[in-house]
Amino acid sequence: MNCHCAEIVTPGLLDLFDARQRLIDAATPINTVETITLEQSAGRVLAETLVAPLDMPGVDNSAMDGYALCLADYQAAPGGAGLPILQRVPAGAGVMLLPEGGCARIFTGAPVPMGADIVVPQERVTLDQRGHIHLEGSLVLGANIRRQGEETRMGTPLLAAGTFLDAASIALLASHGINTVNVKRRLRVALLSTGDELITPGTARAPGQVYDSNRAMLNVLLAQAQCDVLDLGVIADSPQSLHQAFEHAQTAADVVMCTGGVSVGEEDHVRPVIEQRGGLHFHGVAMKPGKPFAFGYLGAEPASSTPLMALPGNPVASLVGWQLLALPFIHAMQGRSVAALQSYPVKAGFSQRGPRGRCELLRVVLDWARELPVAQLAGGQGSHMLSAASQADGYLMINPETDVAEGSTYHYYPINQFAA
Repeated sequence: MNCHCAEIVTPGLLDLFDARQRLIDAATPINTVETITLEQSAGRVLAETLVAPLDMPGVDNSAMDGYALCLADYQAAPGGAGLPILQRVPAGAGVMLLPEGGCARIFTGAPVPMGADIVVPQERVTLDQRGHIHLEGSLVLGANIRRQGEETRMGTPLLAAGTFLDAASIALLASHGINTVNVKRRLRVALLSTGDELITPGTARAPGQVYDSNRAMLNVLLAQAQCDVLDLGVIADSPQSLHQAFEHAQTAADVVMCTGGVSVGEEDHVRPVIEQRGGLHFHGVAMKPGKPFAFGYLGAEPASSTPLMALPGNPVASLVGWQLLALPFIHAMQGRSVAALQSYPVKAGFSQRGPRGRCELLRVVLDWARELPVAQLAGGQGSHMLSAASQADGYLMINPETDVAEGSTYHYYPINQFAA
């Protein structure tokens, strides 16, 4: 997908989707592997493809509480006499042989006796005075029987290398008796903010000072993405301070991430320092907010250097840059399979002038009062306004030179897809 910025973009800016793909393509996955227990594996990335050690299910078993029988025996019973209950099969029992001329009381998950070819749910069974069963409704051979190996066969792929281990995948491994896994080690990310105006939350603020929200935000986002964070704090707006911070960061971490100082003003020193210590792959993306995003490296050669992502100083621009650009790069570095961006069409419940030269990501909430959702602005759209970002359900993407018309349809990107 492309936001079509390249056709009418401000000169020198890279199309958003081109920038995203360049980041993914540039990532070199870490190759160090650790062996850990299944209990420790939540949020880790599989280092190898796992194959099923067992058939799943291991035997034919019942999908219902009911009665297991041979349908032909029931149909052959004289005068609709039904079948006597000659066996009881609880979950955890071994595989039994169905008694000739009778049926088995069976429970969900219990092995289906050999000779039975149908399980009838107890809701469709009545018992006569002799304790014989009588069945109601249509009868289909094989009904309510989970066949051995119908989910997975022993030796077939279970989870691919690069799989992010969440609750469902961990449960799958546990169901096969697997209790240790080989995973990629955690990615180490050095994080720093730049700006003489920044102070730590909780300290007294003088006029002109600003609390550092970016570092607080990115610490959480990196932790949610299962990264180990080296927090280098706030770095002064001076080339010397940046040189010292980057020198430490490039040797201590797999990735360096900084915020602020990446524009082109007289006090924006990040770009020239990056170029002196390494180089830039690109600087400037045709997106609003987030235009100053930069991607480069620290070291002599790109292939053997430490990658660096410089996010804008405005907090909403930093957040959007993280979600759309930095996060897929982090996933690729971790060896994860990078998911494609998910979007669907949603109508706008407002009108406003469209962006010029860049695609714009409007922070919106979905109004479900009607049959179909309608996007409404979550609040002020300034790149410094975290209140709207904290309330938004997603982004309405508006192409350059396109005005927003109430009732018209635009691409909507739900924010929950960026949850690490």
